[in-house]
Amino acid sequence: MGLGSYWGEVIEVLREIIPIYDKVNSYISLGKDVEHRNRGITGRVLPGNKILDAGSGFGNMSKTALKICDGKISITLYDPLVPMLKNTGTHFEKVPDLVNGVFEHIPFKNEEFDAVLCGYSLRDAINLRIAISEIHRVLKNEGRFVIVDLGKPDGAMIRAGVSFYLKFILPVLALIAGGRLGLKFGTLYGTYKRWPQNKKLEKLLLEKFSKVEFEKDLMGGAIMVAAYK
Repeated sequence: MGLGSYWGEVIEVLREIIPIYDKVNSYISLGKDVEHRNRGITGRVLPGNKILDAGSGFGNMSKTALKICDGKISITLYDPLVPMLKNTGTHFEKVPDLVNGVFEHIPFKNEEFDAVLCGYSLRDAINLRIAISEIHRVLKNEGRFVIVDLGKPDGAMIRAGVSFYLKFILPVLALIAGGRLGLKFGTLYGTYKRWPQNKKLEKLLLEKFSKVEFEKDLMGGAIMVAAYK
């Protein structure tokens, strides 16, 4: 499970859409991205925590955590795209630590972080099982792994509906929000096709983590997950 060789194509598209990434992401989540980040992070990131925002993108998970914890956390933004990191660092009052790399080879020692956050990013892992193992490794005992992402419903009919939205409706919304560059968001459907169904993702997390809390919205098309080490 994971993107495998498709990863290179996805990364190149992400590099191109940096200028419109945040705006289009809000459109395609039907404006619920802020609510979902709040639901995922509240109670799982606490003041004094050391946080790794993995696949940080625009750092929205970190910004949400900072707001919830009144700024009393330390953050490392971790992303495969150096231009994304440079751009994102300018959006913080105090520039966080910026580290470049992939999920499968996280350059930190064991038990480094209180929480690892993945907002709409874990789906882009090259190898999902290895990515989860690496995240588990860098978490402290009783650390939390928080995922906010698209969900792949277990029911075939609802899953078909979500797939239809991503394949046909999403590109239109992305075009409206980001112009012709927004059409590049069509690669999102390719990442979704390779993403496990919700129940399978939960089982995969339970291979490494002791407890998983799995919340759903939009009929299972959006998920907020907390896995506890």
